[in-house]
Amino acid sequence: MKGSKHESIASYHAVQADEDRAICERLRGVIDRVLPEAESKIWHAHPVWFLDGNPIVGYSKLKHCVRLLFWSGQSFDTPGLAPEGTFKAAEARFTRAEDVNEDLLAKWLEEARTIQWDYKNLIKKRKLERLS
Repeated sequence: MKGSKHESIASYHAVQADEDRAICERLRGVIDRVLPEAESKIWHAHPVWFLDGNPIVGYSKLKHCVRLLFWSGQSFDTPGLAPEGTFKAAEARFTRAEDVNEDLLAKWLEEARTIQWDYKNLIKKRKLERLS
């Protein structure tokens, strides 16, 4: 699908090592299935999904793993994410595709849809506000 929103994400996956590509493809499959309304694109060199222009979830290749990041993940009730950074983000890290628990990932994604902090307007407002 030339020019599709997924072309650049597919290109991102294509340059990953086999195991990392398998992790990325598994993550993307669940994200696209659970958040079909989300806009996906490469943002700051990594695949990221947005709802109404607000970053919700994305992943990136780190030295020894693939990191899945939820921008509002510290506010989720479902356990399993580790705090990341100084705002409300939380992460999970994977070294094998089999480590991705699709049911748990789907729960996090459902929470990501309903629990959001306003990263889209963070710079303009100079503070992080909860949207929902």
